[in-house]
Amino acid sequence: MKRKSLILLSTTLIAMSVLSACGSKSEDAKSSSSPSPTTAAAVTTEKPAKNVSLKYYNWDNDADAIATKKLIETFESKYPTIKVESISLVPGNSLEALKKLDVTIASGEQVDIFKVPNIEELSARAAQGVLAPLDDLYAKENVKPEEEYYINPKYKGKYYGIITDSTPWLVALNADALKEANLPIPELGWTWDEFRDYAKKLTKGEGNDKQYGTYFHSWGDYANPIAYTDKVNPYLTADFKSNFMDPSFTYFFNLRRAMEKEDKSTKPFADVIGAKLSYRTEFLTGKAAMLLTGNFMLTSMNELDKYPHTFKTVFAPIPRSSKDAEIGLTNIGGTYGAISNSSKNKDEAYTFLRYISMETEARTQLSGWKKVDSNALIEKLYGNNKTLIDIPTLTSSLYDKRLKTSVDTEISVAYAAQLKKIMEDGFSKFILDNGTVEDTQKWMMEQADLIIKQNTK
Repeated sequence: MKRKSLILLSTTLIAMSVLSACGSKSEDAKSSSSPSPTTAAAVTTEKPAKNVSLKYYNWDNDADAIATKKLIETFESKYPTIKVESISLVPGNSLEALKKLDVTIASGEQVDIFKVPNIEELSARAAQGVLAPLDDLYAKENVKPEEEYYINPKYKGKYYGIITDSTPWLVALNADALKEANLPIPELGWTWDEFRDYAKKLTKGEGNDKQYGTYFHSWGDYANPIAYTDKVNPYLTADFKSNFMDPSFTYFFNLRRAMEKEDKSTKPFADVIGAKLSYRTEFLTGKAAMLLTGNFMLTSMNELDKYPHTFKTVFAPIPRSSKDAEIGLTNIGGTYGAISNSSKNKDEAYTFLRYISMETEARTQLSGWKKVDSNALIEKLYGNNKTLIDIPTLTSSLYDKRLKTSVDTEISVAYAAQLKKIMEDGFSKFILDNGTVEDTQKWMMEQADLIIKQNTK
């Protein structure tokens, strides 16, 4: 099947391709040996002979800006001939920042590096020629991306973007609730059927004092987690057709209904959306004993002024779909750094991206670099309150060597958010209207086909 254009961007963005073609090439940096796994500062590109100034665009809020400032200072101390200016376009809002970035590039202003919140936004810009491919830059450094990073975004066979911060998912569990139910901490390889059994055993009480075994939020990530762990794309097949008829949707939709209606081990979805509940509050106030979540939840566990609690949180990997499924499949998201095709300093920009992807001294988020010292990083980020966070189970749940993702980064589209909305609406129809899973999946497929057709003309 001939693949059509994945996205129609605005006139301003289309103009970027023309501007990008006019960008002059940077001088080649010399190559050397591969970086050592133990030294995040050991980006192997030699320091350039001339002074270079880079512009790095992002959406830093005040707290992020402090961390970025420290990161740039440590980088410039190691690469004194490269200066980096951090520019926050729309603090705290990644999508609005990208809109301003598109205009900035189209206007011809200097753009060397920019931050991208997901693979879909990265692919959209790669499709229009806005991004510089990384293949030659990797080759100069003798780097094999798959050996370096958990996720390596590709478009039409070329690499675009380096993961700078990773967002792995896992299961958080209330250690006190586990002990009371006489349940061991789950290990890698447990299944969603076992998760259901745990939720039943962890449920206790009635009314306002009820502790549910688990909590599922309203996001599409919770409608069918298997789509995010086992599939090349949560919404699409390898030939860019909707995968909403996949058996995993049948299984997980029915599992959710059974847990809510039969087991009564999870808060009703109607309450979740009706009361606009917070997943943080539900878990950290003890109203739910288990929570599927991303590492973005971890900082809240230390915010006792907002979420007062005394129990320790232990962790387990995401369950697998069945006992026959491959062990270790997980969901890893992240943010990415990309190089503008119009940059005149691509080698230096690459040096900066490689550095911030591996650096740990100023890091405030988890790394997507496979060779990071995971124990040291977890200890640095979350080890300040071991009475609330169990570091050993956290480390193993995030960095077990068997963990991997099935995602194929080339199966990504700019209209993924629209497909995710269909998943969310489909599950909502199923659970609230008490429809059949067959009818729900058929409706989801029809809606998805319309979206795909509109975006691939």
